Order: sequence, then C-alpha cells, then structure tokens
Amino acid sequence: MKKPGIIISLIPVIILIAIIFTGVRLFGEDVTAGPSQIALLFTSVLTAIIAIYHLKIPWEKLEAGIMDHLTKTGSAVFILLMIGALTGSWMISGVVPTMIYYGLKMIHPSVFLVVSFILAGIVSVMAGSSWTTIGTIGVAMLSAGQILGFSAPWLAGAIISGAYFGDKISPLSDTTNLSASVAGVDLYKHVKYMLITTIPGFILTVIFFTIAGFVIPAGNSLDIENQLHNISSTFNISPFLLLVPVLTIIMIVKKISPFITLFISALTGAVVACIAQPEICSQISPANVSKGASYIYASLKMLSGSVSIETGDQMLNTLTSTRGMAGMLNTVWIILCVVTFGGIMEASGMIKTITEKMMFMMKNTVSLISSTVGTTIFFNMTLSDQYMAILLPGKMFSETYDKLGYEPEVLSRTLQDSATVTSVLVPWNTCGVVQSSVLNVATLAYLPYCFFNLITPVITIGVAAIGYKIRRKKVA
Repeated sequence: MKKPGIIISLIPVIILIAIIFTGVRLFGEDVTAGPSQIALLFTSVLTAIIAIYHLKIPWEKLEAGIMDHLTKTGSAVFILLMIGALTGSWMISGVVPTMIYYGLKMIHPSVFLVVSFILAGIVSVMAGSSWTTIGTIGVAMLSAGQILGFSAPWLAGAIISGAYFGDKISPLSDTTNLSASVAGVDLYKHVKYMLITTIPGFILTVIFFTIAGFVIPAGNSLDIENQLHNISSTFNISPFLLLVPVLTIIMIVKKISPFITLFISALTGAVVACIAQPEICSQISPANVSKGASYIYASLKMLSGSVSIETGDQMLNTLTSTRGMAGMLNTVWIILCVVTFGGIMEASGMIKTITEKMMFMMKNTVSLISSTVGTTIFFNMTLSDQYMAILLPGKMFSETYDKLGYEPEVLSRTLQDSATVTSVLVPWNTCGVVQSSVLNVATLAYLPYCFFNLITPVITIGVAAIGYKIRRKKVA
C-alpha cells in the first residue's frame, strides 16, 4: 500500500464540492433529492478507484471503513425516523398547532426572531440535543413565524442558532461529552471554560436577531386573527395538549435514551390525536372503515406517512401537512451516501495526509487554534459527520497541545466551538441534511442567518489572538 500524496488526497474533495455547487445552481433546494446523493456516490467510487489501483489498497479495507462509519452513524438514522414520526403525530394531535396558537397570541412580531433563538436555546440546553429541539419546538416556531410573515430562512437561522447554542453547552449533549472525553477534560470544567467564547456569541446573536426583528420587513399581509380562527376551528386547542412536550422534557431530564424518548413522545401524540382531534382522524381515515379501526388507521398513517389537512386556508394547509417517517427516507438515503464517502476517504489514508499537512502550520497559539478550527470544518465537509469532526482532530492534536504546554480544555473548547456549530452549515453533512429536511429549508438558504454558528469559530480564533484566558500548564 502506498501513502497518498496531498494532490491525490484533495482531488475527491475538490470534485465533490464542484459537483455539489453545480447541483445547487441547477436544482436549487431540490439538490438533496437525488443530485447530492449521486455526487457523493460518484466521488466515493472515484476515491475507491484511486485507492485500489494507484494506492494498492484492497477493497476489503475500504469496505471496512464504510462499515465503521455506518456503525457510528446508525443510531442517528433511527433518531431521524422517530423525529419524522413525532412531527407527524404532534401536528395531527394539535400539540404543534397549540404551540403556534399561543405563540401568535403572546409574542409580538418584532421580537419573534430573538424569542425563537432564546426559546430554542433553552429547550436545547434541557434536551441536550439540537435535533430533538428543531424537530419539536423548532417546527412550531417556524410555522408560527411564517404566519407572521417572516421568511423561512430567517426563522430557520434563528431556530438553528438557538438549538446549537444549547447543544454546545448542555452537559446532556453527546457532542459536549465527546469533546470533553476525547481531550481528557472534566465535563463541567469543559462547559465552564466554553462560556468564555459562548457568552459573547450568545450576546451578539441576540443583538443581531433583535435588530433584524425591527428592521427587516416581515412581508405580513395576513390577518393574524383570521389565522388564529382557522387554527382553532380546525384543531381543538387546549393548554392540556402541552403536557405532551412536558412529558418529553421529563424523559430528557431523566436521561432516557433519545430513541426511546422520541418514540414514546410520537406514540403519545398519536394517542392524544385520537382523543383530542377525532374529526381530523376521521378525515384521514377511509370512509369504509369502522370508527375504532379509523383511529388505528389514522395513528399509523400520521406516524409513518404523508397527511394533509383541510383548514380552509392554503397557507395553513401547507404548514400542517406532515410526512411522517416516510418523509425522512430521502434524508436516510443521503446519510448512507455520506457514510460511504467518509469511510472510503478515511480508510484510503487521504484524510490523514491532508491533516498532516495542516499540522505544519502550527507555530503559535493563533495558528494552533486556527488549524484546529480549520481541520474540524474540513472534516465536517469531507467526513460529513460532526462526531468524526470532533473525534479525529481530538486524537490528532491532543499530543501537540500537550507538548506546547496547553491545558486540555483549550483543545476541547476549540473542538466544540468549531465542529459542533459548523456541521449544520454543510449541505451534505448529516446535520445539514437532517435540519434542512425537518425544517424544509435548504441549507444554503438558512446558512447566512445562522449567526451563532457563523460567529462562534471567529470568536474562538479572536480569543486566541488576544491571548485571553488561554490556559497553559504550570511549570513545576
């Protein structure tokens, strides 16, 4: 086996980016409905051919790399399917419409964007999961914001910013625990040290969305009272329906498995739908089935497939239509393609070659932190998985940080300040694919408005440049 050179290693990355860029220009928001998958498979095959015939690496090793990545990503597929089921049952049961209804009544349009950011952040801190936050409260806030007249990309940017702020600092977050673990840092010490860069990012983001709420034209020509009437006339709105998300939060606090939590929450939503929204369940079910059977049919339909409700208003019809687990299958498809590309890139040694070249740039604090940030972003783009973007640089750079005399929390914070928040900004990363699918907003459309995600890596490098609280080991 030969070691790949830097030019050979960069070829698949450059080709992938070029094809994806072309796909975006040609297909727009539909790029993830097939073109992106083809681009990933094409570059995967190209990388495999280079590895087999030029580097003399057997296919079995490449296949093992794919399976290794699939093992690490498999749980995300099941969580994704459960989010699809949950959004379906929570919409039909009236849980999401109830959130929208009270949100429209209580939140003034001028502060809706900043409230969406803060609320998503609070829920994400409690949940420890950006995916769960966006799939639940995020969907409700997006729908409510669109009724107020805000564009979907602005709303998605606020929701995603809040969700990843919470994911970043929550002790319950898997990425927070992984960053601390790979660098060998106590979890709460890691969280406390992250506040140095997170708090400025949070404050700046609040300022940005506050100004945006008062400045950007919402374009709202809708009669809000009429929309409220349409919601309440279609669904039985009740504060008791909010007990369903309360149950979800309790399970999260109890640290029950995310898969089980989402499954129980989705199933609870289906049961509540049969009790609270019998008319809608009858509308979903075929006319030739009995009343008891119609509830079973409606429950299975809302959890698994597409459901449309007639509300009397075209916009609400669109907002309340759901796709269930079946709506997530396209996302599962692209995740499998992502896993294939990332596995071959790593098994071929191309990723290692690229990162070794980047390590030569580390001469001082700024270059060290900048190189780490750049590497994690690079891994988010090439391996298309935020966990790998934390794990591999963490292993690679831990010895370098130690030799240069830095405390391990400097590394753990840098990993999460870059890998976690930027994963959702890459269209073919699993996070970008999932969130664009759940919110039905293209990654490149919401990217400019994810202020927290964009400024956090910049703040990290800025803090390193001024040398503020960059902890070094005490000389004995």
